[in-house]
Amino acid sequence: MTPRLPLLLLALTLSSCTTVKTVGNSGFRYGRQFFTQQVPQAARHVHGRVMGWFGPRDNSFWYADEMTGKPSVVINLGEQMVYLFKGGELAGGSPISSGAEGYDTKPGSYRVIEKDIDHKSSIYGDYEDYEGNVIMQNINNRVDPKPPGTRFEGAKMYYFMRIYGGVGMHKGYLPGYAASHGCIRLPGHMAEKFYSAVPMGTPVEVVP
Repeated sequence: MTPRLPLLLLALTLSSCTTVKTVGNSGFRYGRQFFTQQVPQAARHVHGRVMGWFGPRDNSFWYADEMTGKPSVVINLGEQMVYLFKGGELAGGSPISSGAEGYDTKPGSYRVIEKDIDHKSSIYGDYEDYEGNVIMQNINNRVDPKPPGTRFEGAKMYYFMRIYGGVGMHKGYLPGYAASHGCIRLPGHMAEKFYSAVPMGTPVEVVP
């Protein structure tokens, strides 16, 4: 028996304990508890390692267009993933970049309280001259003084969905780790999908 085979069997056993049902060729849809840490983290770690053996990791997936049911969202900070559920069944998922150290995204239970497809930050962005040339980049306008002859241009946060304070989900750069000022960044194609599938008032659970 190869060293990997026992781990593979363990991962398959752990996964089967949380399977809700199988749908066509889409593979398994997992119960909500698998993604909200009600199943031990070690089990999800084993499963993730095994899945990584079968090729480069592309953690984005989407079943939602084929499904019905009330939507809800789980943001898992430890995994740097966001999951969409419909009627309690897994409907989609995407990698994220959440708040960096000092700007941590706060675990808790929230709801979508604002949606703005063309949102711009009121705090973070660039100082530009009046011809649109960037003079100072990645500034905080509450701290960094504005040079004479410039204006503030807020960072673009397309497909923004606010969950508390100034924090929301939106399209943004994902470096592969938590790097934002508290918001939950998604790749553009997934930010658009989540925006379309998640109405105002949708419950959002942020877990460590």
